[in-house]
Amino acid sequence: MSQPSPLPPLTTIPAHLQTVADYEQQASQHLVEATWHYLQGGAMHELSVQENQFQFQDVRLVPRHLNDFSQGNTQLNLFGMDYPHPIFLAPIGHQSLFHPQAEHATALAAELMQSNFVLSTLSNTEMTQLNTDNPYKWFQLYWQASREQSLALIQLAEQHNYKAIVITIDAPHTGIRDRERKVFFQLPQNMPHPHASANLEIGNLATGEHPIFQGLMKNAPQWEDIAWIIKNTHLPVILKGVLHPADAKKAVEYGVSGLIVSNHGGRVLDTTISPLIALQKIRAVVPENYPVLLDGGIRRGSDIFKAIALGASAVLVGRPYIYGLTTAGALGVAHVLKILKEEFEITMALMGTATLKEINPDFIDQ
Repeated sequence: MSQPSPLPPLTTIPAHLQTVADYEQQASQHLVEATWHYLQGGAMHELSVQENQFQFQDVRLVPRHLNDFSQGNTQLNLFGMDYPHPIFLAPIGHQSLFHPQAEHATALAAELMQSNFVLSTLSNTEMTQLNTDNPYKWFQLYWQASREQSLALIQLAEQHNYKAIVITIDAPHTGIRDRERKVFFQLPQNMPHPHASANLEIGNLATGEHPIFQGLMKNAPQWEDIAWIIKNTHLPVILKGVLHPADAKKAVEYGVSGLIVSNHGGRVLDTTISPLIALQKIRAVVPENYPVLLDGGIRRGSDIFKAIALGASAVLVGRPYIYGLTTAGALGVAHVLKILKEEFEITMALMGTATLKEINPDFIDQ
């Protein structure tokens, strides 16, 4: 039985789209089946994909009342820069799979909503094409075949007003994704990736060398590469994909400016510790005001509150904004951000917290 043709993107927002879950259901109607499975799927049994969302359900809130809200706001300061709210857009590549305007649409919506956007190395859009004057944008780096190639991308980001460099360290190799294999998902052959190095193939191996360990992993960054990058850029360097407290402590020692606690949306290694649990372990071993962001599983404004209460400086959302992009381009991304922002603000008010600094573990039943 043939699948129905996907619907074209919407140009207005219908009244029934009220939550991220609504957008998820709607987005499924706008993509071919293989691309939908690529977006939704994860590694192996996809237990981490599920756990990333379930991690918030067991966290119980304990509100306080009768507090003063006259100075209420959602502002935060990271790396010496003020941000209007703590809801950032995670780096996601290949966005032309989801909407013809790809990262152009996402960046436009993010700028409109003053949400910090992290542009992926695997972007279909050149970083130079996004608004240079928008201060709310970072560049995410997948390590290239050499230090020099990696630094060239960072220097391009510096020139175009990106405010930080996010180095993803948890995906030196693609995860084993059963669902993608079963639907024969492949990226379109003519899809542009202006910032991805073309020479990351295994190359010639010597006799007895392993295609993974001496092949693919040869190009993976190591701690000394991170130290070299920090020395060669004036931008804050943030590591994304940290789950182990020992790595967090080492990052601080090496001069890394901040961390993004993430298991790559469950797409790389299945059954990892959930980011919300890892966040608490990492927060316990880094300096008090050290920036630690959480990425993974955010679907409601109350999830954002819980993450901040348990130690997150800010959060990143991934699939939710892609549901918006798929459904209605920039308009959909902006609406998803508006939904999450309003849910978070209302949660803050109902919890008795007027500012982010007031949100702490005392509001969690532990």
